Amino acid sequence: MRRTKSNIVLIGMPGSGKSTVGIILAKMTSKDFIDTDILIQLREGRPLQDIVNNDGHMVLRKIEKDVLLSVDCKNHIIATGGSAAYSRSAMSHLKKDGIVIFLDATMNTLQSRIHNYETRGLAKRPDQTFADLFSERLALYLRYADITIKSDNLTQEEVSLKILNELKKKQ
Repeated sequence: MRRTKSNIVLIGMPGSGKSTVGIILAKMTSKDFIDTDILIQLREGRPLQDIVNNDGHMVLRKIEKDVLLSVDCKNHIIATGGSAAYSRSAMSHLKKDGIVIFLDATMNTLQSRIHNYETRGLAKRPDQTFADLFSERLALYLRYADITIKSDNLTQEEVSLKILNELKKKQ
């Protein structure tokens, strides 16, 4: 008998809607919600941007990996930070009891939603443009995704319903 994975793990670029969709999905499914960016900030006692400014983007990635590896839960919606997919071990850990959903939005959509790129606390090189970051991460998101949801021109509620429909097809 195949064991059903109990968690839904959201991955994608900043601005793809992971946190908002995660909250909506939690309400729709009666699951608890975890935002791993918030876990990082609680653990470190400071905002993500402060970590990047004072310690660098690679330190933020290391902290994120450690936090992701410490997530041990069932029946949760988990919204990850945009750089979660850089860690193979963290993604493998999340996939053990989670179905990974990639919220796929185009560059134009993401840029229309993100107005604080330089101060958002992204794990990126100082010289890295949003377009560079997008192209670098896209392959990683596609590698780990069990389901990809095209989210352009959809409300967060519509994205959430689309996710639930895709999950039903997989059962």
